[in-house]
Amino acid sequence: MILIIKYAAVASISYLVGAIPFGLIISQKMANVDIRKRGSGNIGATNVFRTLGVRLGLITAVLDLSKAALAVLVSMFIISNDPFSVAGYAIQVQFAQILAAIMVMVGHNWSVYIKFKGGKGVACFIGGLLVINWVAALIGMAAGITIALTTRYVSLGSMLAAVCVLLALVVLALLAVSAPVYIVYGLLSVGLIVFQHRSNILRLQSGTELKLGDKGAKVEL
Repeated sequence: MILIIKYAAVASISYLVGAIPFGLIISQKMANVDIRKRGSGNIGATNVFRTLGVRLGLITAVLDLSKAALAVLVSMFIISNDPFSVAGYAIQVQFAQILAAIMVMVGHNWSVYIKFKGGKGVACFIGGLLVINWVAALIGMAAGITIALTTRYVSLGSMLAAVCVLLALVVLALLAVSAPVYIVYGLLSVGLIVFQHRSNILRLQSGTELKLGDKGAKVEL
C-alpha cells in the first residue's frame, strides 16, 4: 500500500510540475504578451522563439527541460530502492522514472493551470530523457536540430527526433547498456508527440506549415 501511495505521489507531483506553463509565464512577465495569441498559439519554446526571439525562446526551453529533469530526479528520491519487479526483473527506479517523465509530458500538454491546454511536450521529453539516458537524449537532440535546420520544419524535426530516440533506446537495450523497460518510455513518448503534432502533420501535407524564420499569423490548433 505504501508503495502504491509513493507511485501515486510521483505521478501527481510530476503532472503538477509539468503543468507549469513556463512559455506563457515568460511571455507575459518578460514581454507583456500572451503567447497563446501569437504565432501558432502554442505555449512551447518553439513558438516563443519564433514570435518573441531567441533569448526568451531559450529561457523557455531550458525551463521546460529542467522541470522534466527535476520531476524524474524527485521520482527516484521518492521510490529509492523500494522493491518492485516484473518477471523477476527489478524495475522500481526505472518504472518511477518512466512514470514521472510521461506525467510531466501529460501535464505540459494538458495543464490544469490553463484549462487543460498546453504544448507539445518535446522539450519535456528531452529533459526527462537526459536523466533516464543522456546518450539517447543527445542522439535525439542532434537528430532534431539537424532535421529542423535542413528542412526548416521544427515540427518534422521534433517528431523524427522522438523516433530516433526510440530506435536508440532499442539499440542500447540490445547492447545491454540500457534497461529494456526504457523502450516503453520511447514508445509512449513517440505516441504523445505525434498525437500532439497531428495538426502540424496536416499542414506539412498541405504545404502550409510554418518554417524556421516564418512568423505568420496565428494558426488555429
